[in-house]
Amino acid sequence: MLQNPLEFFRQLPQKECAECGEMIEEQAESYLMECDHCLSKRDE
Repeated sequence: MLQNPLEFFRQLPQKECAECGEMIEEQAESYLMECDHCLSKRDE
C-alpha cells in the first residue's frame, strides 16, 4: 500500500544539529546540518 507523500513528510523526525544536538527549525530545501548558533560560532 502506498503512503500519501504529505503524510510521509509529516512523520519524519525533526532534524537536530550535528554540533550541539539542538532541534533545527528547517526551511524548505535546506541542507544545513548545524543550527544558526553553531554556524555563527564557526564564522568567528
